[in-house]
Amino acid sequence: MKTVIPVNVELITTGTELLLGFVTNTHVNFIARRLAPLGLRLQRHVTVGDDPSVMRAAIADALTRADILLITGGLGPTSDDITRDIVAELLDRPLRLDDGVADAIRERFRKRHREMPEKNLVQAMVPEGATVLPNPNGTAPGLYIEHQGKQIFLLPGPPRELCPMFEHSVLPLFPRGAPAHCLLFKVAGLPESVVEEKVAPALADLADLELGYCARPGEVEVRVLSHLPAQIAKAETRLRAVLGDNLFAVADERMEEIVVRQLAAARKTVATAESCTGGLIAHRLTNVSGSSAVFLAGYVTYSNAAKTRDLGVREETLQQFGAVSEPTAREMAEGARARAGTDYALSATGIAGPTGGTAEKPVGLVFIGLATPTGTQVQRWQLAFDRETFKFFVSQTALDMLRRELLK
Repeated sequence: MKTVIPVNVELITTGTELLLGFVTNTHVNFIARRLAPLGLRLQRHVTVGDDPSVMRAAIADALTRADILLITGGLGPTSDDITRDIVAELLDRPLRLDDGVADAIRERFRKRHREMPEKNLVQAMVPEGATVLPNPNGTAPGLYIEHQGKQIFLLPGPPRELCPMFEHSVLPLFPRGAPAHCLLFKVAGLPESVVEEKVAPALADLADLELGYCARPGEVEVRVLSHLPAQIAKAETRLRAVLGDNLFAVADERMEEIVVRQLAAARKTVATAESCTGGLIAHRLTNVSGSSAVFLAGYVTYSNAAKTRDLGVREETLQQFGAVSEPTAREMAEGARARAGTDYALSATGIAGPTGGTAEKPVGLVFIGLATPTGTQVQRWQLAFDRETFKFFVSQTALDMLRRELLK
């Protein structure tokens, strides 16, 4: 049987734009997920800007530990693309023009009927002894260097270039060992601490099992990792038993995907009536392929007049209880269901903030309704989130209400 490989894999992502927050760093997520099937794990990740001294120090430090060092970004033709030069300097490997790479860059420009700036030829400079990793999606090739028993990879920063290169040219060069099997369980309706109280004792006697928890708006993720597939299977059985209907998905499935699948299987339909979420519930449902068979209509009724005109919410209800109230949420859901002719309808009305609250109805107050063939239920929540998180949590809770109803 293959064993776990004691290999230290480290990642350095480069680019000042990452540290300034202008670009989202997706590299670590992509790379880490592709290491586990090989029996490898990312041990350390560092992001550095385009400062030569900082980058030099980070790479030199990583080389004292890493068996495999991945460096992304900084292979372009501009003055802030310095990764290639710094690595060549640290390894004492002179840069030389690679005619094959230079010709490939020229050909790429020719096919696009564009004149190649001479500056682009800097991307054809290759450290002595390095292997060129082809890049059919850009002008910057990747580079692979074996140095003093270490594997060093220099990869382009743009994900559309990095991802296919990693799959096709990098992964085949990695050592193989016992794959790490990882399952992600998604839980709704329970806080993170309660999830751990239920999960940890249930899995305590399983050997070679690593547990992790991550709280997100409206859900908690439970990560189970093991090199033994049988342990993963046992863990899943026990998790389903202790979490019950609170466990809504395994792996990367989203709440809306689960709900659309349930509706399709039951041959049922849904509509939405939204105020504070501004159409987010409908947006999430329609992001799922095949949702047109189950999602018939979405109403965004931000004003009181729209609630009355489009959903039939009574003016007396709005005057007596206000837009943010249980009766209004109820009538919104029932109105949407009647007008769209659906089996179910979801509604949401609340105060997302940070302004608009009162002593009686503070910021964060929300009512979420679900109209069904047998009646209407409304949940009241008092939340303490920023506006965007508030909207997502409400949409998640609304979808979870429908999911649980469809389980009955």
